[in-house]
Amino acid sequence: MTKLDIDKSAIQTLADLLHEKGLSEIEWSDGERRVRVTRQTAAIAPVAVMPAAAASTVIAPTAAPNPTPLAADDPAKHPGAVTSPMVGTAYVAAEPGAKPFVQVGDSVSAGQTLLIIEAMKTMNPIPAPRAGKVTRILVKDSSPVEFGEPLMIVE
Repeated sequence: MTKLDIDKSAIQTLADLLHEKGLSEIEWSDGERRVRVTRQTAAIAPVAVMPAAAASTVIAPTAAPNPTPLAADDPAKHPGAVTSPMVGTAYVAAEPGAKPFVQVGDSVSAGQTLLIIEAMKTMNPIPAPRAGKVTRILVKDSSPVEFGEPLMIVE
């Protein structure tokens, strides 16, 4: 088998179906080829939404704080969001028990490895797109990620 016997459009179609149907996992196989697409459950979303809703209710008369809760609601729309370029498993360190590549508060330079994503048994380093400071890490070690999912915020 070559590195990508299954074309990217098939994987994207499975990811779209996963999202469209609200599934957390979908698997497809054909002979020896097998593709499994998973995503994190929505357990993270209510945690981010609930404080933002409470904060906007308390400070509704003030116009300035409203952009901050909106950024907390959808990290993908944050200008410093680093998103996943592929479906796979995210690892925050080079090996189990090792020091993470970056932590919240670390300053990073453009091109510095932030984490790695394992996809089809290949480890893919995810570089910082710009220099800045890591303000949020949105994935846990060994968690599945999908294409376009926000991984970190670098401001």
